[in-house]
Amino acid sequence: MRAMTQPVPFRPADLVAIVVVVVIWGLNFVVMKVGLAYFTPFQLGAARFAFAFLPLALRIPMPRVRRRWLLAFGLAQGVGQFGFLFVALHLGMTAALASVLLQTQVFFTAGLGVLLLGERIGGPLRVGFGFAAAGLACFATNTAATGSGGGASGPALALTLASAAMWATSNIVVRKAQRESGGFHAVGFVVWSSAVAIVPFLLMSWWLDPTDAQGNWARAPWQGWLAVAVLGWLATSLGYGLWTGLLKRYPASRVAPFSLGVPLIGLAAGIALLGEVVTPLQWAGALLVFCALGCVLFGDRLLRGRAVRA
Repeated sequence: MRAMTQPVPFRPADLVAIVVVVVIWGLNFVVMKVGLAYFTPFQLGAARFAFAFLPLALRIPMPRVRRRWLLAFGLAQGVGQFGFLFVALHLGMTAALASVLLQTQVFFTAGLGVLLLGERIGGPLRVGFGFAAAGLACFATNTAATGSGGGASGPALALTLASAAMWATSNIVVRKAQRESGGFHAVGFVVWSSAVAIVPFLLMSWWLDPTDAQGNWARAPWQGWLAVAVLGWLATSLGYGLWTGLLKRYPASRVAPFSLGVPLIGLAAGIALLGEVVTPLQWAGALLVFCALGCVLFGDRLLRGRAVRA
């Protein structure tokens, strides 16, 4: 019998990097709520991506990919994902629930992968779809029963799911860009695509925001600008940089399970730091979404383990 290769253990520095990324991305939703206390959703979007673009663009060269991929990613991930998410949070979606609902991007990504990339959906993913559908049914039932109770009104819930769908779209864009470009540089790709989102957000702010909201740029206190800096520099630049480095050193199957910590921290932070309330039906929905993610992250590994033992 062939000896099984033991996986390379995580270095202490990489374990620290994992904790840092998960904590930053988990607290990210609370920071968004803080930023929206001082800026409109469109202003926060413009500021976030301006900070994500500068000053790193002065040090990181433009990636060697076709410009259409930068444009598509900036519109999907920037204007789409965060535009919908910021408006949802502005309409009352809680940080706690947003951190959980956004993880449905895994299933949107799988569906788009089948339609656009010819990928196949395995057994664990099918089971995950079932859990995710049941979880979303709990959220929808809660919204129908309580209106905006628990911070998940119908429009806010729909916009959060639209944000997850746009995140999934950006994942497909990245896969296509990676297939086409041999020297794909993930951090440079994120930094330079951030420039794409700035002008659309500014135009939407000029067109849709109330006239007196334009004074937010001068009135915002240091807390508002600190939130923007955290969103742009820590959550984007540092977070993506560390995560990309981990994926280069270890298989994705070993790194990806740690992403389950993001909604856990987001859920806990929203409750502990913002005093947000999660209803029983929403707790049930969150649990089902976690089960769905567990099927995706660990299902294939469990099936392979059974096959080896057999």
